[in-house]
Amino acid sequence: MYRVIDEHPLSATEIGEERARALYRDVVRTRRFDERALSLQRRGWMSGYPPFAGQEASQVGAAHALSERDWLVPTYRSNAAQIARGVPMSDLLRFRRGYPEYTSDHDLPILPQAVPIASQLPHTAGLGMAIDYSDHEAAVLCCFGDGATSEGDFHEALNFAGVFATPTVFFCENNGWAISMPRDRQTASESIAIKADAYGITGTRVDGNDPLAVYAVVRRALSKAREGEPVLVESLTYRRGAHTTSDDPSRYRGEEDLPAWRTADPVERYEGYLREEDVIDDEFVDELETTVEAELQEAVERAESGPEVRPEEVFDPVYAEIPPRLENQREWLLKYAEEHDPQRLDR
Repeated sequence: MYRVIDEHPLSATEIGEERARALYRDVVRTRRFDERALSLQRRGWMSGYPPFAGQEASQVGAAHALSERDWLVPTYRSNAAQIARGVPMSDLLRFRRGYPEYTSDHDLPILPQAVPIASQLPHTAGLGMAIDYSDHEAAVLCCFGDGATSEGDFHEALNFAGVFATPTVFFCENNGWAISMPRDRQTASESIAIKADAYGITGTRVDGNDPLAVYAVVRRALSKAREGEPVLVESLTYRRGAHTTSDDPSRYRGEEDLPAWRTADPVERYEGYLREEDVIDDEFVDELETTVEAELQEAVERAESGPEVRPEEVFDPVYAEIPPRLENQREWLLKYAEEHDPQRLDR
């Protein structure tokens, strides 16, 4: 288990003060984004939202470790990683309102976020193989939760990565729960990282609530991956809120026997560390909060500025030519909308 906070002064690491402040900026930006998105969902602005509070340090640390050419393969809870990578907040808000994710103007090397559990892992192995065949000096970082390790896609992807020595880092955010299923019901293994042994690749664990530690571990993992050595990183973090806005964690989650560093607020923990290291002060924090508030306001306004998505558009990006089965569903939806909300079709 690698950790910086609570164990090392910043001067004893390879991370400079500017990088430490940049990590803090994105940890705060993503926490505020999560709070605003949750508030917007609760007032009906979007139908559903997967909160990621508690996982900011994990995702931001990993995203900062990427080089300019490296690919990010996100899941539906990887909003912090995408924001830290450079995806506009407005893009993520528009996606949650029903707009196709890939209509953005950015040209970042990022795949669309995956909602089906673990479906992006085989894509990651394939993308890594393509990079290897093309002789590009890049690697792929794939994000997923601990629940994804129970899917066949996980085993198939890591097996391919090991056999073909793909430049891939599989970044598992172990937040303790796969919806209502605790980690000890997912696997009998001592850890998720140890599963790497079965595929002949490296496995490692990191304190996922320590952005400095995650940055350092993922940076080393990506370096190994570029040399043809895939890595499985298990980032131990904690989901502080619900799985999604339709979930009630109080029905299945009681008191948990977890160490304080894992359940503590990673934003407060990191801020306290940086203050003790004299890297940030009140003025820095206040200015950042003001800047982030303006950024969020602009993102919401931009997300609201475009035309509203029409119901039938949900079918358009699925196939180049819509098959009969989906065409029938499309016709049914249009008929239903015409009977129940005809004004929506006229917008």
